[in-house]
Amino acid sequence: MSEDFTDLTVGILHPGAMGVAVAAACIADTIWCSEGRSAATGDRASTAHLEAVPTLDELVERSSVIVSVCPPSSAIDVADSVAALGYDGIYVDANAVAPATAQEIAERFESFVDAGIIGLPPTTAGTTRLYLSGARAGQVAGLWAGSVLDARVIDGGSGAASALKLAFATWTKASAAMLLSVRAFAASEQVEDALLEEWAISQPGIAERSEATAASVAPKAWRFEGEMAEIAAAMAIHDLPTGFAAAAGEVYSRLAEFKDRSDVSTEEVVDRLRS
Repeated sequence: MSEDFTDLTVGILHPGAMGVAVAAACIADTIWCSEGRSAATGDRASTAHLEAVPTLDELVERSSVIVSVCPPSSAIDVADSVAALGYDGIYVDANAVAPATAQEIAERFESFVDAGIIGLPPTTAGTTRLYLSGARAGQVAGLWAGSVLDARVIDGGSGAASALKLAFATWTKASAAMLLSVRAFAASEQVEDALLEEWAISQPGIAERSEATAASVAPKAWRFEGEMAEIAAAMAIHDLPTGFAAAAGEVYSRLAEFKDRSDVSTEEVVDRLRS
C-alpha cells in the first residue's frame, strides 16, 4: 500500500453513526456503497461528504482498503460479501467481535487488519481510539494520521485488537446493564426512592450515573445485544464465567425498541426492563 494516502481510496461498510465519523476522519478519499441502504444512512454519508457508489462491486474494485463498521452479528456476512467478489486489498474489521470471530474473518483475505474502536464517534481529538493489530496495522494507522481519530497499533495478530475492545466493553457495557437492572429491581420492590437516598449518602454520583446511562445506552441497545454474545463466546473459550455477558445481552434485548431515540427517560427504561 502506498504511503501517499491522498492517492488511496478507502471503502466504508456500512456508515452508521460510528462508521461515518471514522470515514470523515480518514485522510484518504472515502467511498461507501449506497445499494440497499436506508435514506438515513445516505443522509449521514452525504453530511460527511462521502462519495456514494451504486454497487458493492464498484466499491471493491476501487478500494485499496475496506473498513467494516457494522453490528457484530453482521460482521461475517459483510466479510463474505466482500470476499466473494475477489477483493485483494486490505480488509479491516472494526467490529466488536470475539477474537475467534476476527480470526475467522481473517481467513477470507490475504491482507487483514483487526481493529477495535473505543469511544464515541470521533469529532474531537482525544475522545476515540482505533486499535489495530496485524502485519499491516501500521500502514492502516497512517490513514488517520493527524486526525481526530487516534489510531494505535498494538502487538499481536488477528484477534488482538478485538480482544482489547471486548475486554473494555465487558466492563463498560455489562456494568451499565447491571446498573439499569438495579434501578428496575428497586422499582419493582417499591424501594427506588430509598435506594436513591442511600446512593446519595454512600455512593455519591451513582444516581446521576444511572440517569445518564439510561439516556445514552437505550438508543444503542439494539447493537449491544450482539456484542454481549461475542463477549460470552470469547470468555467461554478461556473457561471464564459467561453469565454476566448473557444477562447484559438480555437487558439490551429488552431495550432494543428504543433504537435511535434521543429522548428516552429513565422511567421508560425501568418500565421496559420490568416488563
